[in-house]
Amino acid sequence: MEKRDYYEVLGVTKTSTPEEIKKAYRKMAMKYHPDRNPGDKEAEEKFKEAAEAYDVLSNPDKKARYDQFGHEGLKGMNGGPGGFDASDLGSIFSHFGSIFGDLFGDGGGFGGFGGFGGERGNVQRRGSDIRINVRLTLEEIAKGCTKKLKIKKQVSCPTCAGSGAKDASSITTCPTCHGTGHVVRTQRTMFGIMQQTAICDACHGTGKIIKNPCPNCRGTGVISGDEVITINIPAGVANGMQLRERGKGNAAPNGGINGDLLVAITEEDHPIFERDGNNLYLNYYISFPQAALGSEVEIPLLEGKAKVKLPAGTQSGQVLRLQGKGLPEVNRRTVGDLIVNVSVWTPKSLSKEEKELLQKLGTSANFAPKPEKKDKSFFSKVRQFFEDR
Repeated sequence: MEKRDYYEVLGVTKTSTPEEIKKAYRKMAMKYHPDRNPGDKEAEEKFKEAAEAYDVLSNPDKKARYDQFGHEGLKGMNGGPGGFDASDLGSIFSHFGSIFGDLFGDGGGFGGFGGFGGERGNVQRRGSDIRINVRLTLEEIAKGCTKKLKIKKQVSCPTCAGSGAKDASSITTCPTCHGTGHVVRTQRTMFGIMQQTAICDACHGTGKIIKNPCPNCRGTGVISGDEVITINIPAGVANGMQLRERGKGNAAPNGGINGDLLVAITEEDHPIFERDGNNLYLNYYISFPQAALGSEVEIPLLEGKAKVKLPAGTQSGQVLRLQGKGLPEVNRRTVGDLIVNVSVWTPKSLSKEEKELLQKLGTSANFAPKPEKKDKSFFSKVRQFFEDR
């Protein structure tokens, strides 16, 4: 099924403020939350759809990519459009765990958003994300590449295997929640008396208490360290695009879920090519004799060269289009073109003999400018180029 426009889903516009977007999402999530609509599959799908839309529109990087390229522009971000599995309620609640309290008040309301109806499990703490910048050449972008990077991060403590405890006997069941990680509270709300499940304050949702902490990590389960991470970058990525490597971020305290590694792409300037979307542009110079007599030239590509035959009388400003010689689109077979602007090079210094020769040629009628109606103006060429795209 084709995805709906995210702005339409939340009932906002591109000019809506972050607070307006948050308010709109709060309204949708309150209306379609599974605990308020038990067994209603349509409401559940709308809840998932709203979560995915909010995740994108509340993130400046994702929102910019979506505004420019639509749903296709988000496919290069590992983990799907929202960086989480929008089809799974558990994944949604885990992903939004840190913001649901802000949106819906302490405990989250409607089952605390720690789960959705039924029995809740222990909370797994999540490590923080790491954001790095990777610089790529156009050649690397054209083919895709693999980067190995050494990253300083929080890693699992080798002494306690991330548990945070000195030994197995140092871990006991939390007496407050009896190992469930949650406590049930009764609260009177505008909807009536409701039972609300909240995270246990004593064990922070883990269901366990550590009596004797690990001396190496002091009970946190993590220490500072380095890790060499291999990143596979797909062909066609663009400047400013962000990729997500799930589970490659900082380790979580006490054996929780690792954070993600966010890889921001920076595109290096190329000495001869300029990029616009998936098209490449090249200013190619030829000599006056080549333009007047015609010539077979070799146009440089990102990889190799293309032989092109220029007819006699080639004018400066003529535009050539080499189809399929640009950059690929991320995760698609579409490839852009190479647009070549032909410029006739005028020598800046001449010998005495060259000056005499040109002065003699300058008296010939054939060297006087005689543009024809069929010779398009610069603006006509530009207009025609965009009409052909």
